[in-house]
Amino acid sequence: MHSSTAPPLFLLLLLLLLHISSTDVVLAAVAGGNPFTPKGYVVRYWKKHISNKLPEPSFLLDKASPLTAAEYAAFLKLADDQTALFTRLPEFCAKANLICFPDLSPSLEKHMDNVDFATYHNKNFTNYGTDRLGGVDSFKNYSDGDNVVSGDFRRYSRDATGHNETFTSYATEVNLADQSFSGYGTTATGGDGEFSNYNHGVNVPNLRFNQYSDNSDGRKQTFTEYTTDTNAGDQKFTSYGKNGNGATNEFTNYGKESNVMGSNFKNYGESGNGGNDTFTSYGDETNNPQNTFKNYGAEGDSAAASFKSYRSDSNVGGDDFQSYGKKSNAAQMDFQTYGQDATDGSTKFSGYGEDAAAQTVDFKLYAPNTTFKAYAKEGVTFASYTNQSAAAAASLAAKGKRVNRWAVEPGKFFREEMLKSGSVMPMPDIRDKMPKRSFLPRTIVTKIPFTSSKIDELKNIFHAGNGSGMTSMLVNSLNECERAPSPGETKRCVASIEDMIDFATSVLGRNIAVRATENTQGSNRNITIGQVKGINGGNVTKSVSCHQSLFPYLVYYCHSVPKVRVYEADILDPESKARINHGVAICHLDTSSWSPGHGAFVALGSGPGKIEVCHWIFENDMTWTVAD
Repeated sequence: MHSSTAPPLFLLLLLLLLHISSTDVVLAAVAGGNPFTPKGYVVRYWKKHISNKLPEPSFLLDKASPLTAAEYAAFLKLADDQTALFTRLPEFCAKANLICFPDLSPSLEKHMDNVDFATYHNKNFTNYGTDRLGGVDSFKNYSDGDNVVSGDFRRYSRDATGHNETFTSYATEVNLADQSFSGYGTTATGGDGEFSNYNHGVNVPNLRFNQYSDNSDGRKQTFTEYTTDTNAGDQKFTSYGKNGNGATNEFTNYGKESNVMGSNFKNYGESGNGGNDTFTSYGDETNNPQNTFKNYGAEGDSAAASFKSYRSDSNVGGDDFQSYGKKSNAAQMDFQTYGQDATDGSTKFSGYGEDAAAQTVDFKLYAPNTTFKAYAKEGVTFASYTNQSAAAAASLAAKGKRVNRWAVEPGKFFREEMLKSGSVMPMPDIRDKMPKRSFLPRTIVTKIPFTSSKIDELKNIFHAGNGSGMTSMLVNSLNECERAPSPGETKRCVASIEDMIDFATSVLGRNIAVRATENTQGSNRNITIGQVKGINGGNVTKSVSCHQSLFPYLVYYCHSVPKVRVYEADILDPESKARINHGVAICHLDTSSWSPGHGAFVALGSGPGKIEVCHWIFENDMTWTVAD
């Protein structure tokens, strides 16, 4: 403890003991835990609030706080003063199993010699490669496979001449990436910057490039495999290639196969001379992409920009181009296969080629649901313009034409009739892709604000800077928790196991059980359904389903929706017929309020209110029902 006036730990433990009966101690001890730990308290809470004799499930108890009794008492005291908790955040995060970004001190090393980083982890670089003349810097396996990656590069290769950088396998397969490049290659002459496998497979990327290659001369940047196969991420390029001369920028496989990807390009190639920008496979096969290009190629001279296979096979989302090629001179812009086979979604072009001189703009195989405002009346060619409706896209899907892997992933949605012994069906990837975390004890959680009205206090506690990945995580989860419920939905975000029990019992009563799919076996392959059991005799029942939200500690979005049936089913290997899993599935009988573009209808070929839709309970999600 920091304060000399704080009570000794044994007194805090004694106070906790006064609230624990001898029976509670025995119950917690039988469960195999110390009764004074948060996990011991959860055991006692379960026994008191669940009226049946069902044991507390191990998959739920494993999510309880891992704090020891002494750590629990110490951090409970710190939580009384949020400033004190702020000063002990790294220790708190480590011991309580939370997600926190590391606090990194700036590195003042200039690295004026060639450097080959084979395996490298979080660090801040200030003045990296500034004023370098020639030479090559290589980064391989940079922060690969880490849980949380954070780091900044400031003034990277600024004023360098003929200096090359290679980033190979940069922060791939990590859970949370919060990285920025400020002043990358600005006022540099010549040289190449190459990014290969940049943030591939990241769960939640938050990437920022500021003043990227601004005022450079003859510099080339190549991004290959840029943030492909990511989930719920954002990339921001601010002032990219501004005032560049003869710059060449190439993006290949940008954001491909990503889920809820957001990209924001501002001042891209503004006032550039003789620039050449190529986007190949940009945002293809994505789900709900949100891309914004502002002031793209404005006032450029003899610039060329090419988009090939842009946002093809994507699902919903939207793209917004504002001030594209405005006041440019002799610019050539080419879009090929733009939005082909996309479902729903929208695209808006404002100020496209406006007030440009001698420009050439060509669109081929263009997207549906598009709006053009204030675009050039001359020099624009439209070829094979497509105005395909969502219904037409669904029709193509029904005929076997692939529309979007996110919306129609095999087995993601299925009909209730498939849940019978002997059925062979594909199973989606049910693995949990969220970072591993634990609940906090309710006594600590209640001392930490959980409202958007106190976002500044939360940012201070978790050391979240403006625009950081941590800030996005806090804001997005709070917004989802605070939104109004859907028609017929009862919802609550819970930040402790005790809160989850309280919400479930408030909806279902005290005679309840909680179920989860046993493991992830069968993912991404065909399975055979074994013995099937319908909960509540297979009749329509009430349930409370709980899904993770992305927050520093475990937070679950729990909700009850009307008219469902819940099933348990043995999952068998199709060849050996051996039992490999025990799954829990929920069937929604009333889909009348679902969107017509919902992936379930694209996959199953129907519409709102016309069919029931079933899905598996994924790893670490759960559903509560009245006990049989």
